[in-house]
Amino acid sequence: MLSYSTILKSSIKAIAIGNFDGIHKGHKELIKQLGKDGALVVVRSDKACLTPKDRHQEYSGVPCFYYDLKDISELRGDEFIDMLKRDFVNLSKIVVGYDFKFGKDRAWDKHDLKHLFSGEVVVVDEFCFDGLGVHSSAIKRFLRDGDIYRANRLLGREYSVIGRVIDGQGIGKKYLYPTLNLDITPYLVPKDGVYATRTKIEDNTYSSITFIGYRLSTDGEFAIENHILDKSIDNRPSSVRVCFVEWIRDNAKFDNLDDLKKQISKDIVIAQNVAKSCDLSIEEVSLHSRNLEGVYDER
Repeated sequence: MLSYSTILKSSIKAIAIGNFDGIHKGHKELIKQLGKDGALVVVRSDKACLTPKDRHQEYSGVPCFYYDLKDISELRGDEFIDMLKRDFVNLSKIVVGYDFKFGKDRAWDKHDLKHLFSGEVVVVDEFCFDGLGVHSSAIKRFLRDGDIYRANRLLGREYSVIGRVIDGQGIGKKYLYPTLNLDITPYLVPKDGVYATRTKIEDNTYSSITFIGYRLSTDGEFAIENHILDKSIDNRPSSVRVCFVEWIRDNAKFDNLDDLKKQISKDIVIAQNVAKSCDLSIEEVSLHSRNLEGVYDER
């Protein structure tokens, strides 16, 4: 099986350039133009994101090479293209989106690219779906609004995060329902509230509910808490993958733990019904049918 970690830049003949946050349906239109020996040039920043570095290859299905924005932001447009030609010595095609900007202060565009690069330049038109232009900014806006349905539609998959399991209050297991407390840095955090989710722990996928927000009924601290439905997790994992399926309700304050537990029990019923109406296989299952290991250096 193909391991992208063995692929050298010298073997790449076509690249698509961009931030590629989310690897959404619009990005897939650029990827289609790459051909056999294509790759993504991913320009990264430190902002909260939909797709951290180690997941671009998983979602795109092509090799990915990473450049930090802070390292290239002072390059003129011609210097940036010259750098790419040095790095990819057999480069013959560059694919970009219709709104592509590059170079210091984003002063160069697709028209300049055609003058600076002697090979083939493919400019892909805006891709629309459900009457909307598909952009990472739109997906982030929907997530911040709690509109998981529309965010997932533009992504072409369920929005998923990998969370590091951290210590919590200990109240859930003792008085309410046991939860895995998560740190999902550097992922973008959806709107505060309760969600029907799916959680993957190692090779197993479970229906779940996930709470995001300030614990108004207890200590007032911000938390992301994940409860696995109909399954007791005996050994705490180091990390889990959570897919957001449907928004259930806003965060709320309850006068006591009994009232909070009653509400959580109602949330669980809703999440169980959501699970019954959906395909219970996690959204990434088909992606793991091939070997996508290996992460590239920035150069």
